[in-house]
Amino acid sequence: MKILIVDDEPLAQQRLKQLILNFEFVDSIRLANNGLQAIEACQKNKPDVVLMDIRMPGIDGLEAAQHISKIEEAPAIIFTTAYDEYALEAFNVHAVDYLLKPVREKDLKTALEKACSLNQAQISAVKSQQSGRKNITAKISGNIQLVPIENIIYFQAELKYVTVKHINGETIIEDTLKELQNEFAENFVRIHRNAIVAKKFITGVHRDAKGHSFVVLQNDEKHLEISRRHLSEVKKLIHQL
Repeated sequence: MKILIVDDEPLAQQRLKQLILNFEFVDSIRLANNGLQAIEACQKNKPDVVLMDIRMPGIDGLEAAQHISKIEEAPAIIFTTAYDEYALEAFNVHAVDYLLKPVREKDLKTALEKACSLNQAQISAVKSQQSGRKNITAKISGNIQLVPIENIIYFQAELKYVTVKHINGETIIEDTLKELQNEFAENFVRIHRNAIVAKKFITGVHRDAKGHSFVVLQNDEKHLEISRRHLSEVKKLIHQL
């Protein structure tokens, strides 16, 4: 079994490593200091199990787990946390494995032995526990690419996929537009059944000779059509801005 330990505290990393060294079924142990390093390590080294701290700077353990779950042959993720027992009940109900710090050797061995790949119930639990992703996950040639939410201009649905237009280009993701709208409703607005746009990139509304309305976007020459259903909401937003 290949293990990846993810924790921003060196002492916590080393303690887990020393415990794991006692287990004959462990083949290798690697370390990561934050969520981004964890994602990169999972892509490169293909661990079987990730022992993930929850509270870390930058990309925390919950968001990192969501991105890692989209990797082919995703590893099992076991959260290591200092949350009290009441907070832990939420993870237990949704079948997300966890270990309470300081981790005991017996509990660690049991968790590793029963570890299995993240299932849909666990992925849903990860989503429900976080307050919103800071990045969107896209697969490029089999690798995971992270696109910061703050850099995204709009999401547009096309056939089975959603195109993400961002300040450095565009990519395709498998999330649905409905899921994205629900998750990022605070910073994005629906302008059409096939598009939601970042509020901060909207600079105005353009109307063509045929009477169709389009949203004018900062940093993008493309004008996206606004449906009649959403026109009043978009105009109201522009006045507020």
